[in-house]
Amino acid sequence: MTRETLKKAQNDRPLYLTTREVANLLRVKERKVYDLAARGGIPHRRVTGKLLFPSAEILAWIEGAGDSVPRERPPVITGSHDPLLDWAARESGSGLATLFNGSVDGLRRFAEGRAALAGIHIPEPGGWNVQTAEANGLRACVLIAWAVRARGLILSQQVQDKVRQVADLKGKRVALRQPGAGGAAVFEDLLANAGLTPKDLVASKGLARTESDAAAAVAAGEADAAMGIEAMARQFHLPFLPLVEERFDLLIDRRAYFTEPVQVLLAFAQEGPLERKAASMGGYRLTDLGTVRWLSP
Repeated sequence: MTRETLKKAQNDRPLYLTTREVANLLRVKERKVYDLAARGGIPHRRVTGKLLFPSAEILAWIEGAGDSVPRERPPVITGSHDPLLDWAARESGSGLATLFNGSVDGLRRFAEGRAALAGIHIPEPGGWNVQTAEANGLRACVLIAWAVRARGLILSQQVQDKVRQVADLKGKRVALRQPGAGGAAVFEDLLANAGLTPKDLVASKGLARTESDAAAAVAAGEADAAMGIEAMARQFHLPFLPLVEERFDLLIDRRAYFTEPVQVLLAFAQEGPLERKAASMGGYRLTDLGTVRWLSP
């Protein structure tokens, strides 16, 4: 099959092919197509028990442009920590494991095929996350809105009346996030706008790698303040100074999107329990949950 023939076939065919259509294209029996799919030898998706074959991937596979079928991603959520997402992954019974270590690390792991989903909240000129996803040259994935979160300073009772703005953090003990965390990027921008640098702060021992770690450091008396989200301030019964509203989005591999663990999580996200949990935690808006924010090539 020539490149010209492949191009014409790609233009004429639907986005997904049936088993019979693939068999006709390959000039083999349908049983052979089933065998190839069972061995992972041909690009395919299994949706509600039915086999579907992405046209573009099938044609590239025939041509040899894709030397092998992309390996299946592990059922893991990586990237930035979100307490509501963490709860939903468990409560839904999705079976998805979690590995939270910041937005940048999550993007790297996702790009390497080491996770099915990555949670990110990276500030950009005029928005969140989309430009970053585009700049990373990611393919075959989609960015889905999860939540808008209230972010600001989680404060100890002792400094509640002394810290009214970011500039008031000068000389205070602050629990810092790890490099590459979305919270760290937001905090760096806020410090710069206030005319401060990290050297103007007294860094507490260790790094807060999750939203709960940040709030726990303040609650334990290890820090006077931490950049965090309202939901965690409420959980630890700590004062909260709101500063920005941020978008937390989910980057999802297209093939993994149709797998059972991801579908279970996304279905659960549209049900009442998630909305009630978000309301009880505080600091969340779920208006756009599930909408497509960006689609890769």
